[in-house]
Amino acid sequence: MVGKKKNGGVELVNEANENAIQNKEIDGLSQGQIVLRRFVRHRGAMIALFTLIFLILFVYSASGIYLGSEKAPFTIQGWWHYKITDHPQLIFGKDCPGGSTGCPSLNLNPFSGKFGFGDHPFGQDDIGRDYFALAMRGAEQSIMIMFIIGGIGGILGTIIGSIAGYFRGRLDGFLMRLTDLIITIPAIIIGAVIGYKVGNLGVVVLGLYLGVFSWTGLARLVRGEFLSLREREFVDAARVAGASNARIIFKHILPNAVGIIIVSVTLSMSGAILLETALSYLGFGVVPPDVSLGSLISQYQESFATRPWLFWWPGFFIICIALSVNFIGDGLRDAFDPRQRRRITKKDRANAKVAAKA
Repeated sequence: MVGKKKNGGVELVNEANENAIQNKEIDGLSQGQIVLRRFVRHRGAMIALFTLIFLILFVYSASGIYLGSEKAPFTIQGWWHYKITDHPQLIFGKDCPGGSTGCPSLNLNPFSGKFGFGDHPFGQDDIGRDYFALAMRGAEQSIMIMFIIGGIGGILGTIIGSIAGYFRGRLDGFLMRLTDLIITIPAIIIGAVIGYKVGNLGVVVLGLYLGVFSWTGLARLVRGEFLSLREREFVDAARVAGASNARIIFKHILPNAVGIIIVSVTLSMSGAILLETALSYLGFGVVPPDVSLGSLISQYQESFATRPWLFWWPGFFIICIALSVNFIGDGLRDAFDPRQRRRITKKDRANAKVAAKA
């Protein structure tokens, strides 16, 4: 018993020392600075953030930006010399497996003597189009849809959830029953109907329509957070001071719920790119002559056995983008969670002891 008490006392002392080190690190910092400090120290989130930024810059700089209509297009040319509408001569590679055509010219072996991109780094499709240009354009479209769906769904979910949680009563009942109704319909069915109707109008219109139906999960989370925060003392103080409902919502409650909003939006964006991939795979998303990562997989799925590179590259970009967004969301969740504590290393304890002696 004495030994147990002694060990328990040592554990309490160590816990107190760790708390002192943690409190000293965040002493004098605002809540935003504390969150940023925790996020930067999350290795997985930082690697994912830089990976996503690199992919976005690489894809958009290579493919260029093409928006607007045929009469008034907005274009920024990329550095890659082929477009998705170009049809260069189909190359018959003698080193292709099974005697197939359009082999990738990408070679990452520095000792082979052929290191570099080559003329067609990702190969060519059945009619000779450069697959690198197709993959870059597909990734550009998928990334654009992901951000549009995340932005629209985040705005609508925040507004509807905050109104329902703050005012409650009949308005809350109506909004939540509407949310339940939309949730009961599978997202893939809603997306298929929308894609069938507006898929040929462009990726921006498709993203806007899909974003209108992607707010339900966030609305429920924001409503629950508002139901809790509206009973706090600082909200009562704001009411006594004569603050309007709009000011209480946007100036007092919403800043305290921004953590759960950011995390939810970030994670929903990874679901958005998978939804677009599924719709394009089924033929209800981005339609020809434009392409997306999902449509490329759907179009060349039968070539997996003979020309697997036509299947690998779109899948690679989908996995990289989805995983990067998920890891960023995990990092944001840990950064906004006050219960998350950084692991105290021996170096931290030694530095704390030296500072205490000084």
